[in-house]
Amino acid sequence: MLTLYHTPISPNSRRVWIALLEKGLEFELVEIKVDGEQFKPEFLAISPFHHIPALVDDGFNIVESLAILDYLEVRYPTPAMLPKDAKDLAIARMVQLVTVNELLPATTTFLPQFLGLPGGDPEKIKTAQQKIATVLKFFENLLDDRPYFASHNLTFVEIVAGTVVTRLPRVGISLSDYPKLSAWCDRLIVRPSWQATEPTPEAVEAFKSIVVARIARQNPG
Repeated sequence: MLTLYHTPISPNSRRVWIALLEKGLEFELVEIKVDGEQFKPEFLAISPFHHIPALVDDGFNIVESLAILDYLEVRYPTPAMLPKDAKDLAIARMVQLVTVNELLPATTTFLPQFLGLPGGDPEKIKTAQQKIATVLKFFENLLDDRPYFASHNLTFVEIVAGTVVTRLPRVGISLSDYPKLSAWCDRLIVRPSWQATEPTPEAVEAFKSIVVARIARQNPG
């Protein structure tokens, strides 16, 4: 039995959740609240770096979302969710790694806006906007006449990049200059797996409360 330890607000968690749904696998979903549950001994026994998500498959513990996706592809190969062609696989890996290493870190600058909180350093916001624009242009140029990156079918590329790109309009990053990427997002957000994993308003509010409390502790008085 597969067990996914996740937190609903995390794009890293969500990408694994969507992958499990798209592969049609049965699994148990266990929410880890980031108000301290991630540091409890029972979770550290699974994820010693307290990173979320973590997946347990018949007693085998896997951490780091990209490693989890690779495991799922080999362990449960149907439906296939990585391209076989060398060029297409290179595109897939590029999009995944650029999302994780470039795009996602830049979006953390906009966390206050996503949570409806005040704040944000104007200079940091400008730098983040420039980096995001570079990534989006890169992605736009990689999309061809197929509906998905390097494939006619949804792959892990969409799951990794899509959980970040589809949220950009919510923090004021328009996709209007990237028509192929915008149409790609539209194809993703109507999928049942996307809708089933969309964070609820209650999950957003709970995470907002945790962030506000953390800020208050860092800035007493």
